Amino acid sequence: MLRFWPFGGTPVVDPRGARRYGEEAQAIAARDVEFDWSGVPRHYIPGEVMATHIINVMHLVLPEGERAMARTLAEVLPLIEDPRLHEEVVGFIGQEAVHASSHEGAREHLASLGVDIEPVVRTVEWLVDRVLGEHGLPERARHAWLCERLGLFAAMEHYTAVVGEWLLDAGELERRGMHPTMLDLIRWHGAEEVEHRNVAFDAFQYVDGGYARRVRTALLASLTLAAVFLGSARYLYRHDPAEHKGRSWWRELLSASARGVIPPATIFLTELPKYLNPRFHPSQLGSMDAAIRYLARSPAANAGAVAG
Repeated sequence: MLRFWPFGGTPVVDPRGARRYGEEAQAIAARDVEFDWSGVPRHYIPGEVMATHIINVMHLVLPEGERAMARTLAEVLPLIEDPRLHEEVVGFIGQEAVHASSHEGAREHLASLGVDIEPVVRTVEWLVDRVLGEHGLPERARHAWLCERLGLFAAMEHYTAVVGEWLLDAGELERRGMHPTMLDLIRWHGAEEVEHRNVAFDAFQYVDGGYARRVRTALLASLTLAAVFLGSARYLYRHDPAEHKGRSWWRELLSASARGVIPPATIFLTELPKYLNPRFHPSQLGSMDAAIRYLARSPAANAGAVAG
């Protein structure tokens, strides 16, 4: 019996155990956005060097990761016969492409300010190309690897939805004077992560849905994300010439987390058990109403709509 369903209608389960949509739902579609980086300083959260670099990791890591995710979901599309889920995946791919290009714009701005981003970018590119590539496998192994990658991305999307929910409620960023352009970028992105929080998971359930694969890929995704984010933030912090930063990067990280300037440092410990619960569904996360309301007033989304 399917107990959790992200939409208003009654869920239906086909003989393979895949979920099918019973009614119309919130349509997932890419939005045009425009960001003006000209006035964004190097430390766009005043006095918060570590918090700034935690956000910077998003700009350095996400473009390659989201393009890889979009390519994986594009490979999955021919396997999805349910028209509504197919439509959701198409919209998801479009949103991920816009996320990647928007964070790349922020990345280029950071580079223009003298932030040494190349070592982190090269590491992420290697990870995506060498680890998450197609590898020229034979057909049966290629399908298994496709399911494996989809499981990895579904697990990663769990964390992005959780962080997206946190960003929509993170009033401390405004109180600390975060530059409004950068604040809008991460809140717009966070709102769309909440909006499409179900899609990668539902696609995984449709084409595979094996619990053993779900556990394995969630553990691997959690370890990989933790290593990439902590390692990248440590590198950026240590190479930052700011005189007012603390001496210990991890103490600064814990401090920023405790003060609510960045998401909780314990996120990988607290969220993994939730995702591994057999009864979990991403529809249990976040407020769709809060996400849609922010998207309606996002300066970048409104600017993009006018320009379009």
